[in-house]
Amino acid sequence: MAASLERSSEHPLAAAIVSAAKERKVSTQEPTDFASVTGEGVTGKIGGRSVALGNAKLMSGLGIALGDLEREAKSLRGDGATALFLAVDGEPGGVIAIADPIKATTQAALDRLQSDGIRIVMLTGDNKTTAEAVARKLGIKEVEAEVLPQDKNRVVKKLIAEGRIVAMAGDGVNDAPALAEASVGIAMGTGTEVAIQSAGITLVKGDLAGIARAIVLSRATMRNIRQNLVFAFAYNGIGIPIAAGLLYPIFGLLLSPVIAALAMSLSSVSVITNALRLRTLKL
Repeated sequence: MAASLERSSEHPLAAAIVSAAKERKVSTQEPTDFASVTGEGVTGKIGGRSVALGNAKLMSGLGIALGDLEREAKSLRGDGATALFLAVDGEPGGVIAIADPIKATTQAALDRLQSDGIRIVMLTGDNKTTAEAVARKLGIKEVEAEVLPQDKNRVVKKLIAEGRIVAMAGDGVNDAPALAEASVGIAMGTGTEVAIQSAGITLVKGDLAGIARAIVLSRATMRNIRQNLVFAFAYNGIGIPIAAGLLYPIFGLLLSPVIAALAMSLSSVSVITNALRLRTLKL
């Protein structure tokens, strides 16, 4: 029932449930009266039965008492899993735990960012217990949990209003407003299309290590640009006054067109050669 309901959802958690059902060769059917409640879950009908799948807030809004399922969910969240409750015909039906494994490169990427003086904030709509469990594993000290999509946007706006440059990384539909609002929006290539369209940068492999590499590359690029400006202005700063006759009254020197053309060519070659050094940059 959960997999059937989630067939109509684009949320990453929905994709996990549908994928798990396929692995277990569980047959699914098309839901009717499907509705998505932002930040809470989904509802619909499967085979004429009313089905709801989502967090405790959704269940509370539907007047469904979770009982022992809440204790089970709390235990699952303590291990860093996201707990979703399933209700059928207004009665609690079960709890589904979804754990997103931490990539092997994530810890090193976060350590690298923090060593660069970048402040890391975990911003998630997930339960506080789950979020804090994952944050502890990764050494993240600031956690904003149980955040609705519009609240993510507000958090980004607040940080920008404090004069900070904010980079937001996300992969879901709910992240799109915050990605668009951030100084730099970074989407995961493994995420939803709307998130990718809202961001300025897309990490094709969805690996946070790409953020650290992007920062190294961007700093090297800006450094290279400044160096190229020095090359360009140096040639022109020396050549133009001589061509204008600055040294003629004293030394009788004028800039030959041949020398001028050579200087301009060398200027272009210097800039291009310096720019090509970025190819050797270790990321």
